[in-house]
Amino acid sequence: MIRILFVCHGNICRSTMAQYVLQDLVEKAGLANQFFIDSAATSTEELGNPVDPRTRYQLEQKGIACGNHHARQMAKADYANFDYLIGMDSNNQRNMMRLLGSDPDNKVSLLLAWTGSCRTIADPWYAGDFAITFDAVLEGCTALLARLSAQIHE
Repeated sequence: MIRILFVCHGNICRSTMAQYVLQDLVEKAGLANQFFIDSAATSTEELGNPVDPRTRYQLEQKGIACGNHHARQMAKADYANFDYLIGMDSNNQRNMMRLLGSDPDNKVSLLLAWTGSCRTIADPWYAGDFAITFDAVLEGCTALLARLSAQIHE
């Protein structure tokens, strides 16, 4: 089983969007039993809060089920429990490393790096455009699944 943890600042917008987008993609690909997908925050600001309504709206507009996730903070133990820890921007990545201490197995990456891009996914909480965030998340998750599916089928 491939275990993926998506990480952003508050765990109510980008990381939860990525969690549910990738879950939808793996279900449609018939690979749901091959993956465990979760999300977490680097901060404590939103702990316990549900998915942002604007994120939920974007997912619903695309026919993607949004579960009953509540924000949690990433923990050092997540490094042992997940194969991939994927942040949305360089601030997330820096804060992930602060929480983890090190990345000896090269598990930490940025979502759009899976597309071959050095772009990051802007926080829609501040930028306000959840549709643009959705498009970037979908692009990253599609590339991620393509790469990981190839490994499953090797």
